[in-house]
Amino acid sequence: MEEQQRRALRRGRARLVAALRVEPLWEPLEQRGIFTRPMLEELQSAGSRGEQARKLITDLETRGKQAFPAFLSILRDTGQGSLAEMLLQECESQAVPPQLPDLRPVELELREEKQRRSSAVDKRSRDQEYEMKADPCGHCLILNNVNFSRDSGLSTREGSDIDCEKLERRFKALHFTVLTQRDLKAQEMVLELLKLSRQDHSALDCCIVVILSHGCQMSHIQFPGGVYGTDGKPIPIEKIVNYFNGSNCPSLRGKPKLFFIQACGGEQRDQGFLVDCDSPEEEAPGGSLESDATPFRVPSGNVDEPDAIASLPTPGDILVSYSTFPGFVSWREKSSGSWYVEMLDSVLQQYARSEDLLKMLVRVAHAVSAKGRYKQIPGCFSFLRKKFFFTCD
Repeated sequence: MEEQQRRALRRGRARLVAALRVEPLWEPLEQRGIFTRPMLEELQSAGSRGEQARKLITDLETRGKQAFPAFLSILRDTGQGSLAEMLLQECESQAVPPQLPDLRPVELELREEKQRRSSAVDKRSRDQEYEMKADPCGHCLILNNVNFSRDSGLSTREGSDIDCEKLERRFKALHFTVLTQRDLKAQEMVLELLKLSRQDHSALDCCIVVILSHGCQMSHIQFPGGVYGTDGKPIPIEKIVNYFNGSNCPSLRGKPKLFFIQACGGEQRDQGFLVDCDSPEEEAPGGSLESDATPFRVPSGNVDEPDAIASLPTPGDILVSYSTFPGFVSWREKSSGSWYVEMLDSVLQQYARSEDLLKMLVRVAHAVSAKGRYKQIPGCFSFLRKKFFFTCD
């Protein structure tokens, strides 16, 4: 939040505490992503209406650059437009306090030069890195398909719940609001993705989608492969990603959209290199190693048709990380989950606060390929324009 907006809230605090009707504000504050449900419950438990209003104004200052205009809009929508106009007038009437003259010209020149250099460094950093200052950082949707219908011909994905629990913990620790949905049909998956893409992300800095399912090879323009619903119907990754592009999700324009796909890209098995150690293919019969591979299927029905080719926009600020290179299988163990999620979770735990995402995904690819003796190599398609760090530290 800008300093003028903070001053406006502080100067208007007395009038807000006296007149603000807080009850109508809770639902729109959550819908617009300014506060999470646990935060609102804490606000509501603050005591009297005045105490709730006082705490709301205090906490609002920490909710990011979109919090102030969103709060003004909510005030107008709830019939409290006079308070919104009061805050707007306070914000516009703020004057920068006069600076006392510095009578030491040499020191002043040095100070200005230092400030100019510092400003240039800050601008360069802003130009090269995505801003990640919101709390929560954004929404994270995990679609975890474990049990498939009998007529789909797809096996139960044992070990997938382990993957899901790891990623739930990891992204919550990285300050994302996590929603998990289990065992969805293709159309139900589409509805969840559309629901997320149609939310207002204005007060947030990022959005994450994780899909744990069986996958297949599919024709594509920008992003390869597809994932299956529990009914055995495939959805192209291309289509999933485009729900969140700048045209379909305006509030995420210029912000990173990250997709993590634990599914096969096809049915080919990389033969790898000859090594002295035991390889996964040498496990005893009945071992726990499984593949998320399914045969290539010709798309059928409406759910798996890609959007019109001629109208597909150029993807921006999007990264899709695959558990395996397109066209190949992805390995998963019943007792410990998939290789890809295991390594992704481990790398995020160790390096999320010090390295950018692309550098971490190189670590994941190296760790997965080493674990599988080069029998599985994760793939990544990145259209990120800047470096992405999970924190602004």
